[in-house]
Amino acid sequence: MLLGILGLGMGTTVAATDETNLNKATFAGGCFWCMVAAFDNLPGVVEVIAGYTGGHTQNPSYEEVSAGGTGHAEAIQVFYDPTKTGYTQLLEAFWHNVDPTATDRQFCDVGPEYRAEIFYHNEEQHRLAEQSKTELAQSKPFKEPIVTKITAASAFYPAEEYHQHYYRKNPVRYQYYHYTCGRAQRLKELWGDSALEPQE
Repeated sequence: MLLGILGLGMGTTVAATDETNLNKATFAGGCFWCMVAAFDNLPGVVEVIAGYTGGHTQNPSYEEVSAGGTGHAEAIQVFYDPTKTGYTQLLEAFWHNVDPTATDRQFCDVGPEYRAEIFYHNEEQHRLAEQSKTELAQSKPFKEPIVTKITAASAFYPAEEYHQHYYRKNPVRYQYYHYTCGRAQRLKELWGDSALEPQE
């Protein structure tokens, strides 16, 4: 039963209950369609919003971000119940759904708008993100260095409605893009059997 609504602007809302104090996490990992699909069904995740962050333009459109002049990255904002999952678990899902060796690109998508980046909302998230990066550098199954940045969160602008949960609205087109972009193949190459990419 929905008891409250979190308004996020641009016509996008997140369903929430009054009895939970939801926490928020923000990640960029290339195409936000794929990142929404990866996080949407994780335990404790209430909603995942596709959007733009990390730039210098207010209320950017998809066309403006794609043109590369706004400084924004395609990103997701994850609202989760901290009694059911923790930020550490979300970080693990993030690392296993990106290529942390790539700068200003992810898979077939090239440009700073497709960069992988962690945007922390408080000092605890900052500490955990830096800790996870250090631990990954010590245990990673690949040889290349980790170049993913960890940055303080700034304004997040929800993307246009047709981008929200695109993998559900257009499953055939999404699967075609997902495969032809080489995302699944590269994740398997990087992470082997530990690759995590939940699909509906």
